Formats: sequence, C-alpha cells, structure tokens
Amino acid sequence: MTTIIDYGAGNLFSVRNALNFIGCENQISSDEKDVINADRLILPGVGAFGDAMDKLRSSGLIDVIKQEAVKKPFLGICLGMQLLFEESYEFGKHEGLGLIPGTVKLMEPEGDLAIPQMGWNSLEFNNTCPLLEDVAEGSYVYFVHSYAAVCSDSYVSAYTDYGGKVPALVGRDNIFGAQFHPEKSGEIGLNILKNFAEL
Repeated sequence: MTTIIDYGAGNLFSVRNALNFIGCENQISSDEKDVINADRLILPGVGAFGDAMDKLRSSGLIDVIKQEAVKKPFLGICLGMQLLFEESYEFGKHEGLGLIPGTVKLMEPEGDLAIPQMGWNSLEFNNTCPLLEDVAEGSYVYFVHSYAAVCSDSYVSAYTDYGGKVPALVGRDNIFGAQFHPEKSGEIGLNILKNFAEL
C-alpha cells in the first residue's frame, strides 16, 4: 500500500489518479497509523514552504514522517521535494524535514527566463537512480516552481537546464524527491511513478 500523506497542502487527487492508472494500490491519509503501516510514502505539496511546514506541524505528522522515511521508499513531489531539505529561504528562513542535506533558494536563471519555471523541460542524468529505469535521458517532464534545491551533486539524480543547472530529481538512500510533477508528465511521469511503486 502506498500512502499519500494528506496534510492540507498537496495535489492529492492528481497523484492518486496517476497511481490508480498504473495499478498501484494507494490511499490518501492523515492518520499516523497509515503512515507507519504503508509500504511506501508520497509527500506531495503545492504552495509556500513555510505554510506547508506549519500545516505539517499542525497535523502532528513530522516525527512519524522522519521516523518512517528512513525505513521505506519515500517520494516528495514539487514542494514535497523541497520539504525534504534542511531549510528554505522562501519568504524568510524556515526549517525543513532535514532528510536530505541542503537548502531551498529562489531560482536565479541566467538570461531572460521567467520565474516561475512553468512548463516542460528535459532531464539531464547525473547519478544512477532506480526511478529512472527505462527512462531516456532528455525526456521531458512538467515543472511549476520558483524555488529550487541547493545541495551536493552527490544527491542529484537528474538536473534540468533552466538558465543553469536545477536539481530535478534527488535521492538519498530510499528517499527521493522530484521537483517536477510526475503525475502531470504523461507517459514518462507514469513510468517514474511505476518504478517507485515497484521499490
């Protein structure tokens, strides 16, 4: 069972629809027991980092997320990926979950590129990642974000180029984060979710 964590700040149903499409048994839940009993966990997210962390605190799920994330496959999506890091500088400084070393900062692309990055962009592979099995380098996925991870290259499985290298897929042991939306990225995104569901 894959539990999609509901803390009031996620694109829950589009993620669930994608998992249903690939035949992955799943549930949306804010119940601590469902987080503990899950085979794998997905942390979606939309909105601002500080607001999302406040909602996670209010939900009482931070401790159990940290506890369970190191035991089973865990995937953060978009803002959910950013929450995996130690801190963010979005509208002030905010503490994150600290599951992957690094920070989250406003993108500063070279050239005349707009912020947020919104639309399709290609993946440039960096480190081996099980989520990228049978995914071709250069495949396009869908992004919507203004902030990006700043972390060691060793945690970056794939970059995208948006006026400079932007971490698109990160990983540390069984913990993964996708800055793009796999659930909105067509066949490529479904393949990435399928790879996650098979871990």
